[in-house]
Amino acid sequence: MVKRSCPSCGPEPGGEEKKGRGNPISFQLFPPELVEHIVSFLPVRDVVALGQTCHYFHEVCDAEGVWRRICRRLSPRLREQGSGVRPWKRAAILNYTKGLYFQAFGGRRRCLSKSVAPLLAHGYRRFLPTKDHVFILDYVGTLFFLKNALVSSTLGQIQWKRACRYVVLCRGAKDFASDPRCDTVYRKYLYVLATREQPGVVGTTGSRACDCVEVYLQSSGQRVFKMTFHHSMSFKQIVLVGQETQRALLLLTEEGKIYSLVVNETQLDQPRSYTVQLALRKVSRCLPHLRVACMASNQSSTLYITDQGGVYFEVHTPGVYRDLFGTLQAFDPLDQQMPLALSLPAKILFCALGYNHLGLVDEFGRIFMQGNNRYGQLGTGDKMDRGEPTQVPYLQCPIALWCGLNHSLVLSQGSDFSKELLGCGCGAGGRLPGWPKGSASFVKLHIKVPLCACSLCSTRECLYMLSSHDIEHNPSYRDLPASRVVGTPEPSLGAGAPQDPGGAARACEEYLSQIHSCPTLQDRMEKMKEIVGWMPLMAAQKDFFWEALDMLQRAAGGGGPGPPPPES
Repeated sequence: MVKRSCPSCGPEPGGEEKKGRGNPISFQLFPPELVEHIVSFLPVRDVVALGQTCHYFHEVCDAEGVWRRICRRLSPRLREQGSGVRPWKRAAILNYTKGLYFQAFGGRRRCLSKSVAPLLAHGYRRFLPTKDHVFILDYVGTLFFLKNALVSSTLGQIQWKRACRYVVLCRGAKDFASDPRCDTVYRKYLYVLATREQPGVVGTTGSRACDCVEVYLQSSGQRVFKMTFHHSMSFKQIVLVGQETQRALLLLTEEGKIYSLVVNETQLDQPRSYTVQLALRKVSRCLPHLRVACMASNQSSTLYITDQGGVYFEVHTPGVYRDLFGTLQAFDPLDQQMPLALSLPAKILFCALGYNHLGLVDEFGRIFMQGNNRYGQLGTGDKMDRGEPTQVPYLQCPIALWCGLNHSLVLSQGSDFSKELLGCGCGAGGRLPGWPKGSASFVKLHIKVPLCACSLCSTRECLYMLSSHDIEHNPSYRDLPASRVVGTPEPSLGAGAPQDPGGAARACEEYLSQIHSCPTLQDRMEKMKEIVGWMPLMAAQKDFFWEALDMLQRAAGGGGPGPPPPES
């Protein structure tokens, strides 16, 4: 409501007491264009909050005219938007929430920093850190080359300071990839899947749009190689697998078929021209009815997710096969492209693939882990390998999942829409902030997560988090059927039997014997904190137990300020 004095009404009774107080005038009496124009000057956060006050302001703050003015204020160079149901609101929120945050592991200063935001970028869709720089792809197909400033820390280590400047690497990009290994030192080249206009053949007029793969040096952004496909071939994703001398490029078509070609990276910088052979991958040749929706890869294996939520695997080395499946019984070294189907109870939405372990998230928000568990990177509370997908029962509905060399990260969201980062596995080198000794179960890391974080990536030097909220992409998980909720949770998909109730009891007895063997009360407290870290509990439950144990420890020691708990 707005108050103003109305001269035609004359003085009110008790005018001395109500001097300066006019009659209330409703905003609804103002022209809608004027109200929308006033609201468009508010910050995005205030516009969203104002739209939640009443029905009238909800309609005003949700009008495309308001968001068009806000978008032009946030991104003056952004042209007309024509995609999506709410193009201007989507564009404004994408550009308001975009950001790339990182935390360096080395050095004494450990805080979250934000890189430079390209003004030309229309939101952030994907990012990839390389040896020296970071590459970001926006929602209109522009690939940005963020050049980092490297500084020497007091301990003599090289650490990231921030992305200090940026350039446009190319336009019309659909996807990009580099060496799939976790160590960025191997990422020498950047492969970009893009669309380019090609001149027509002799005797015809006009040009055609053809897909191509362009190869750039990550150090300088110089293009060193280009391969162009026939205009009838349309691709949407690219991944790499294999060694440098036999680098296989896997290309996913719009129809869900996989094509591959082999490139020798050691000869890419030589000025010569040659032809490469594009062939249909065995997973699409032997299983033509499958329609692949997305794929992931590392140096020696590839994972395919179909549009029906099925998962198929290619494993190319016996060591990785043994880590993932626990046996070499079905491994054929002469037929490494044979796809292996994983037995899963529900549709898989997305995945994360590490060197010798993987994570899967199904339509009900459940997380399944499989593979090597030597460092506790599966988050199951122990260090036993899993040869089949095993559910992590205390984690639900993740936003993003990351599997590194010997650790795993999960980005989750609370009921109040606040986000937190959980991790498990090896903590050496600071890769699990706050947990230098690591953890066999997922624990909350000492990182302030941005409100709109949507994806993450961890390297040897840094932890990266990408922030960009797309109102048209809100992954919603289904509710688990009542028949599955009431039953006993399945520890393993292939076991076929309910969980052994005696296993947890025997583990607790072993924990008690370990505590009893400690000579002093201080040692028993420390052992109890360590055991709580092993148990498959929720992060909030772990916080409670650690805080309670620390309070008891300080009280037993005379009330002095003891060391901070692991999660304080």
